[in-house]
Amino acid sequence: MPNRSRVTRRLGLKSVPAVTMPLSLSSTALSVGPAAAGERHSGPLRVMSFNLRYASTVEPHGWAARRPAMRALLQREGLHVIGTQEGLYQQLRDIEADLGAAYDWIGTGRAGGSRDEFMAIFYDTRRLAPQEYDHFWLSGTPDVIGSNTWRGGSVRMVTWVRFRDLLDGDREFYVLNTHLDNRRQNARARAAALIAQRIAGLDRSLPVVVTGDFNVAAHKNPVYDTMLGAGLVDTWDSAAERSELYGTFHGYKPLTPDGDRIDWILATPGVTVHRAAVNTFSLNGRFPSDHLPVQASLTLGRDEARPP
Repeated sequence: MPNRSRVTRRLGLKSVPAVTMPLSLSSTALSVGPAAAGERHSGPLRVMSFNLRYASTVEPHGWAARRPAMRALLQREGLHVIGTQEGLYQQLRDIEADLGAAYDWIGTGRAGGSRDEFMAIFYDTRRLAPQEYDHFWLSGTPDVIGSNTWRGGSVRMVTWVRFRDLLDGDREFYVLNTHLDNRRQNARARAAALIAQRIAGLDRSLPVVVTGDFNVAAHKNPVYDTMLGAGLVDTWDSAAERSELYGTFHGYKPLTPDGDRIDWILATPGVTVHRAAVNTFSLNGRFPSDHLPVQASLTLGRDEARPP
């Protein structure tokens, strides 16, 4: 399905300050209809966070060479939500085509419109319907498109969506997706504080899931402490079952057992985490990205107010 440019909409949002509306590239329609009769049963929500490595023609890891591995990985996992980082517009269009007609995505470029990298969120339309969505920039002027006031190595941002789960009693929840700065700890620390502030302004009765490449290791940096201080838990730590742990950035080199997890899936405490995994899939020795995706299988739990 073709993506068409249109203005981001924010429906019924009262607790977060109004922002300048950036151009958001997606074919998504904001659904308000009920789930079809007989489609009220569901299993766990399957979530992935994946730094895609931006599309380039530089060999031996150009996008054309990696795309078949990316296609095979995403098609086999049966995901409901994929928070992606670094994707370029045409690359995201390729992934949309490879996922098939049941999937759609929401996002805008870091510099607005189709320019620069996206924090795109893909989702399975058979299960999830977006109710509202928007973007903000990780800077001292978060409502200014493309702003970077903290002298980060590049522009950074968050894309967020409030979804309705069509197969789980129309339960609603938020997904926030981000990619923190790779150069300056100060920029990362201030970005984490801003994300925590924005999470506090969301509807506190709804679960929150955060996906992202945080560019610091879990348990080893104040950024991690700030995110958990926002009322989130690390799904890797809270999972009933886990895969083997590998460092999630490999740079196309041999994988590092028990390495640093710089890519995380976080959630509010009421979310049940059945399994967490670092996915080491490759196709004929080819990795789809220079990062390993992280995954979590979730049940969102009761609609309870989050603790203050």
